[in-house]
Amino acid sequence: MTVERDQVLRSAAALLTRKSTATMDEVARAAGISRATLHRQFAGRDALVRALEALGIAECEAALEAARPDEGPAADALRRLVAEVEPHAPLLAFLYTENQLFEGEEQNGDWAAIDERIAALFRRGQASGEFRIDLTPAWLTEALYGLLASGAWAVAEGRVAPKDFTHMIVELLLGGVRRPDAPARRKEA
Repeated sequence: MTVERDQVLRSAAALLTRKSTATMDEVARAAGISRATLHRQFAGRDALVRALEALGIAECEAALEAARPDEGPAADALRRLVAEVEPHAPLLAFLYTENQLFEGEEQNGDWAAIDERIAALFRRGQASGEFRIDLTPAWLTEALYGLLASGAWAVAEGRVAPKDFTHMIVELLLGGVRRPDAPARRKEA
């Protein structure tokens, strides 16, 4: 990726995370280029979103590598993962709302590979007895994505301090996935 293209993508990501309905004209202004230059790089909004998706996938893959999800206690690995994803959370929050990326035949298979790596972390935590076993790894993965997106939006809107991002997400998620000391009883109807 060229430096200019990378700068355009990061400018677009920054704008679209704050204003998901921004026009291509607004994206060009945010990147400091003309609409024609933007159009030469990205034929339209769909091409731009697909390029942002590729950037998001690359950043998720890099975060997973840096987090070392197979090392140490699963809860610690989850903390590392959220901390590594944090700088990219605004872009991921935008992508999370782009239904076109997750429907139909054009869905990028790299997301499934990322999902599987995160689900493997939850399975590892379940196997070690750290995490509850009544919630599926697929559900826990989706819950993590939802918390990351919500956290990114809350920070962007100034409702949450950036320094609290990782702590709040991890503690809320772990509070829900940790296996309780004693099995909870379900109320019967």
